[in-house]
Amino acid sequence: MAKANKGVPLARPDDLWARVERLHPDLSRRLVAWQAQNGRHDLPWQNTRDPYRVWLSEIMLQQTQVTTVLGYYERFLQRFPTVRDLAQAPLDDVLTLWAGLGYYSRARNLHRCAQAVVADHGGQFPQTVEQLVTLSGIGPSTAAAIASFCFEVRTSIMDGNVKRVLSRVLAWDQDLAVKTHERQLWDAANHLVPEQAKDMPAYTQGLMDLGATVCSPRKPSCLVCPWADWCGARLQDEPERFPVKSRKLKRSERESWPLWLEWSGQVWLEQMPDTGVWAGLWTLPLMQDAQALQALATLSKGAAVEPQPRIKHVLTHLDWWLNTQRQVLTQAPSEALSHALQQRSAGGRWVSLDELHTVGLPAPFKKMLVG
Repeated sequence: MAKANKGVPLARPDDLWARVERLHPDLSRRLVAWQAQNGRHDLPWQNTRDPYRVWLSEIMLQQTQVTTVLGYYERFLQRFPTVRDLAQAPLDDVLTLWAGLGYYSRARNLHRCAQAVVADHGGQFPQTVEQLVTLSGIGPSTAAAIASFCFEVRTSIMDGNVKRVLSRVLAWDQDLAVKTHERQLWDAANHLVPEQAKDMPAYTQGLMDLGATVCSPRKPSCLVCPWADWCGARLQDEPERFPVKSRKLKRSERESWPLWLEWSGQVWLEQMPDTGVWAGLWTLPLMQDAQALQALATLSKGAAVEPQPRIKHVLTHLDWWLNTQRQVLTQAPSEALSHALQQRSAGGRWVSLDELHTVGLPAPFKKMLVG
């Protein structure tokens, strides 16, 4: 069985392990049976042992709803049907297809991972958790999902849903913001997996289904849960108290002044740096303040500037306010404007309005420019 951690052996809390020993192996048997009758079976990445498709779905589903992922998943497979196709594609093509899905570091890691699978593993995904976690963008839980679904490795996933489900059934009330407590829960989870390796795909899918459809963060549907009579949190009549996690994500704000510059059916776009929220994507020129935007706009020989509705773009850790102004040039860009644009971004370019759908644009600019 793959371990959730390496190094110094974990202390096993007596109360946690008393429940683990009491529930194993009945817990996994009941979940496998429940998944067969009540779990989800119609998602496009289910009923496959192809690690490329499982990996792609796992990366897309991180911090993203299933309904959002469905269309992206199908389009990705049409464009990149195999890991070799993805590895050979330009990064710009990958980012363009990912545009609007958010968390763009996933797309860059996806591309690097595909290249490593082809270059270092002959186009075949490794079959162990230990090897999978060496690939870009694959953490321990994603590695466990690929290994259990595709290769029947007896190891547990540990995403947010699973932490909630298992901390409730085991009544594990230790703070999961403390890494040791999270590792202890994962250690327990690895002990609860089915005894038969062939049951691993159904068990892993069952954990996902239970967290997504029954054991919700608020008002869980305990009456239809296959583990209801064993759930420690339900027996305490306070399932919503679990999981315990004290550390809250700190949010911040950012404000930018984009200039929507149009000329002869084209828009000027600049590529963002290789690091940051929109790394590698194409945006309108982003100014730090209204004065900088106005200074650039005045180089356009009097073309009117039209304020656009202010947009609040909400990210996991950040509220990004965009104060866009549009300027449609009635004549060719002046030498001063062209020089200023090139000074801002050596890789900037004019893009035809008809071709904007082929460019990797962040969601707010895609909605603004493409619709």
